[in-house]
Amino acid sequence: MTNVLELDSVAAAYGPFRALFGVSLTVGPGEAVALVGANGSGKTTVARVTSGLVAPTSGKVLVDGDDMTGKRAYEFARHGVAHAVEGRSVFATLSVEENLSLSFRRALGRAGVKPGLEEAYGMFPVLGRRKGQLAGTLSGGEQRMLSLARVLVEKPKLLIADELSLGLAPIIVDELYDALRRLRESGSSLLIVEQQVGHALKLCDRVALLDHGSITWTGTSAEAGDVVTQTFDVAS
Repeated sequence: MTNVLELDSVAAAYGPFRALFGVSLTVGPGEAVALVGANGSGKTTVARVTSGLVAPTSGKVLVDGDDMTGKRAYEFARHGVAHAVEGRSVFATLSVEENLSLSFRRALGRAGVKPGLEEAYGMFPVLGRRKGQLAGTLSGGEQRMLSLARVLVEKPKLLIADELSLGLAPIIVDELYDALRRLRESGSSLLIVEQQVGHALKLCDRVALLDHGSITWTGTSAEAGDVVTQTFDVAS
């Protein structure tokens, strides 16, 4: 069975600074994989390489067996790869509904906007209550829900979720991860990039530890708990 994602000995750099060193990683159909590590370990660079935002300096990136190395981000998107980036990627001066409608019209066509909105509001009811509010005035957690709803409704083949829990209250994190669980149940594969690992371990089948740009350990989530916390001293 062809992997949805395969990184084969990928290296990446920002100018003279080398960020990744021979990273190899796979995500199978319907599988959820957690990529965890300390700040500065290279997790976000892996996420960016996987979605075409950063081109590797060597190695290969394959999506569904197709070599996507060096392709642009929009080409990865056409292959079914969605990236929920770190932070709050919303159009601050547009309303909640305008943010969603723009995304759904692009991805689903005009006819898909109304059912897309209904699904987004069902997924995150607070967005329905705030649909006329400017996105920039939402709380941090609500902005994260909005940015995630924009990609979840599209049901991508592979979702890369980068640091979903960063700076958010536990109750909001619970809600975001519940949405990821439902997405996985619908058939999407997940690459969860996290520093706070507790939710990721519960959701994911396998875990890869990244340290100074290299993967130093891989295993099942059941095996990972002690290894992760002892290696990176992160909250679970």
